[in-house]
Amino acid sequence: MSADPTATTSAAPDAALQLDAFLPYRLSVLSNRISQAIARIYAERFDLSITEWRLMAVLGRYPGLTAGELVERTAMDKVAVSRAVAGLLASGRVDRGSDERDRRRVPLQLSAAGHQVYAQVAPLALEYERSLLVGLDADELRQLDSLVARLTEASAQAEHRLRAAAEGFAAD
Repeated sequence: MSADPTATTSAAPDAALQLDAFLPYRLSVLSNRISQAIARIYAERFDLSITEWRLMAVLGRYPGLTAGELVERTAMDKVAVSRAVAGLLASGRVDRGSDERDRRRVPLQLSAAGHQVYAQVAPLALEYERSLLVGLDADELRQLDSLVARLTEASAQAEHRLRAAAEGFAAD
């Protein structure tokens, strides 16, 4: 990261994008590296995709969410979530429920088979997280948590500004 974090954001509009210093790119690469490393284990041992495991992890913590609620909670693509839900239903790892108050709402929950897989994968995921964070002290962990929370919040605000700017370009 450059010494001056504003150096890449305050450049002239016609400046070339410095990809290696571009935070969204760097975070995407990091996320992909982290996810792909453990995804190989999920795929080999449990025949799970990254998206399927993420949905199982969320449903393990928050049972009864709908596919739409999973999209919102995970910030994943609607089509990817739909495909993963279909795969989890077909493999018997997720069951559809019903909502007596709203027949249109279809809550999802882990099946018995899904709970068995979750019980095996969750400890592996937690161990992987520990191995990623082992070099950080308590203060750095708190700082990392705080920065991730702030970036998560800022991303929503930045999206609104980007949409407004894009509308301005479209009007030209």
